[in-house]
Amino acid sequence: MHYRIEAADLHAHLYGVTLTIEQPAANQLVSLPVWIAGSYMVREFAKQITGISARQGKRNVTVHQLDKASWALDCEAGKPITLHYQVHAHDDSVRTAWLTGQRGFFNGTSLCLQVEGQADVPHQLELVAESFNAGVVASKWKVATGLTPVKTDRQGFGTYVAANYDELVDCPVEMGAFWSGSFKACGIEHRFVVAGATPAFDGERLLRDTQKICETAIRFWHGKKHSATPHKNYVFMLNAVADGYGGLEHSNSTALICNRADLPRHNSIDGSAKDAKQSEGYTTLLGLISHEYFHTWNVKRLRPAEFARYDYTQENYTELLWFFEGFTSYYDDLLLRRAGLIDDAQYLKLLNKTINQVLQTPGREVHSVAQSSFEAWTKYYRQDANSPNLTVSYYTKGALVALSLDLTLRQHGVKNHSVSLDDVMRALWTRCCTGKHNGPMTEADVLAVLKELTGRSWTAEFKAWVHGTRDLPLEKLLANHGVNVKHDPAQLAQRLGLRVAEDHSVQIKTVLNGSAAHKAGFAPGDEWLGVEVAGKTTSQAPSAWRLKKLDDLPLYAGTAKKVTALISRDRQLLRLNLALPDAKANSTWRLVLDNPKLVAKWLGL
Repeated sequence: MHYRIEAADLHAHLYGVTLTIEQPAANQLVSLPVWIAGSYMVREFAKQITGISARQGKRNVTVHQLDKASWALDCEAGKPITLHYQVHAHDDSVRTAWLTGQRGFFNGTSLCLQVEGQADVPHQLELVAESFNAGVVASKWKVATGLTPVKTDRQGFGTYVAANYDELVDCPVEMGAFWSGSFKACGIEHRFVVAGATPAFDGERLLRDTQKICETAIRFWHGKKHSATPHKNYVFMLNAVADGYGGLEHSNSTALICNRADLPRHNSIDGSAKDAKQSEGYTTLLGLISHEYFHTWNVKRLRPAEFARYDYTQENYTELLWFFEGFTSYYDDLLLRRAGLIDDAQYLKLLNKTINQVLQTPGREVHSVAQSSFEAWTKYYRQDANSPNLTVSYYTKGALVALSLDLTLRQHGVKNHSVSLDDVMRALWTRCCTGKHNGPMTEADVLAVLKELTGRSWTAEFKAWVHGTRDLPLEKLLANHGVNVKHDPAQLAQRLGLRVAEDHSVQIKTVLNGSAAHKAGFAPGDEWLGVEVAGKTTSQAPSAWRLKKLDDLPLYAGTAKKVTALISRDRQLLRLNLALPDAKANSTWRLVLDNPKLVAKWLGL
């Protein structure tokens, strides 16, 4: 297969694609994926394709569309055939494709048709420099990708090769006048490119910190055997925007997006700029980098058995995202701590946030993380106002399952030998990713490794923690490892059972089941205009107040235990009787460092 990619129209955000099939079958079928690995939602990429035509020699070939994402070519077998089509690219995310006069980016799942029956032959990708450097581009564009170059110029334009279609679509392409830097981690070459950075961006600091993350991850998996790493080079592609966050893992690269204000910065001209390394935003970015890099092992190689070979035409179901996303979410911040990029207090603050996110989600009581994993396609990736009542995140609760397992293992060990989740992860790598094995893993593999390491069955814990809906025994486990839990009053919105937006009034986004707001009859979409408070005596008239933000409620309610909420719903004005919960009725956790030595042992410092 040979794909020629060019900028058909930068202003219209159109890529031009020419696909040459050297040895087509008679009536060859082609299709475009409906989803991209790592993002579990059917996204219908084919809706952006336009103008498909085909020629075989001098003959125009009829193209029949069979369904939403596949086509049949009325061609002869064995004679080269060429397809031409265009793809609209204006989705500034890590999942699809983007093209303007300033930047180009794409995943192969958005641009490259798959040729039925030939997914395992070599696939070439040619990037045409002239089309991207035309007119509106102030300086020559450069290219960054994890694909193997065959013949490229200094800027990176030219021809690349992939062993098969899976590899082709697993290597996104970044183009533009981006910042670029590189470093070696345990001898492996890493490149970091950043699009959209401001002049204040401190690239050298980002490289130093990312190098620490990569070295810590490589040593986690392979110790001193760096030659055993599954990748021989790696590319980070970061798009810095006004408002955005996310990442998507690939075998030897990752596509990231962040707020440009969260990038590390040089001091401002007056020397007053706060060190961005210490900001929460930069810490979050480092956690994202750590998360996606850990996926190089955990999901791209060690992966659900159901993902042994992707089916790009439909949903691919697995109950194991709690392991592959949740355990990765546990280790992303933990590796930041081991790399020395955050301290104990910062780590516990991040862990504290995850715990409260889970405890404040009623869906955890009705949906297990195994179910959440399986239904990611509909419940996690297609969230609505009621989602917190229906499901729990396999990222956050999965991370807490990892924490519970790690602390339990470290607490008991076996035969005077300390055992940790680190040992489990490395044993799973050895079991599933070495020798004749190529990565697929089942829950039975996890249970088998746990039994091998500890000499006992862990079926009961998995039944309760993974397939059950009861809360995890975190408070006791944390106390045994040097961290006490303090219970503080929850924020007012959480006590009421509301998630809101505030803009001159209070707009109700979510009502949590079983809460005071639920019992009063609040509904998503309501606008909370004000409150009416009864007089303290029969002779006093009720008072009514306009609400602009939720925190005004205590001011107007005073000592009242009940108020009447004045609600606008579909332009009807309603009165809802709201019982105000006591401040102690709903609490949040606050983790307190009690025994630094125990915590250091747990964190592997």
